[in-house]
Amino acid sequence: MAEENAASATAEEQQARFIIQKIYTKDISFETPNSPEIFREEWKPQLDLQLGNEYQRLDDDTHEIILVVTVTAKVNDKVAFLAEVKQAGIFTLTGYSDEEMGPLVGSYCPNTIFPFAREVISDVVIKGGFPQLVLAPVNFDAVYRRKMDQVRQQAEAAQATH
Repeated sequence: MAEENAASATAEEQQARFIIQKIYTKDISFETPNSPEIFREEWKPQLDLQLGNEYQRLDDDTHEIILVVTVTAKVNDKVAFLAEVKQAGIFTLTGYSDEEMGPLVGSYCPNTIFPFAREVISDVVIKGGFPQLVLAPVNFDAVYRRKMDQVRQQAEAAQATH
């Protein structure tokens, strides 16, 4: 009986756990380099969205993931605004293999953080005097796969030159 309980406890400890400890805004930047003139232009912006993420292991099971969202809006080749948000999360990730950690850190965690970043961007754009900006959802699985494909191609290219 004691052996059964010990085996059960060990199995529970090995179970994968994903816990969101905290989601917070780490940094916000907003610039309107061509104001007030830009407000006199017809509002037909060209938007450029850049995404990135940063990762830091805080201890064995605790990780900080930072999603960096940068939006640049131009009207007639003039920058109307540049908004950048670093939205972060602290996650406890236990019981995952190294192969499972890549997609968690590169896709699942950013996907969890993105709605918060989208809200911050929308708020700061409105407070900057511009119409509401609602960013479309992002397929972080595809972004992660594309990044992994690029890393693999670079590694193959480097190997081919040696």
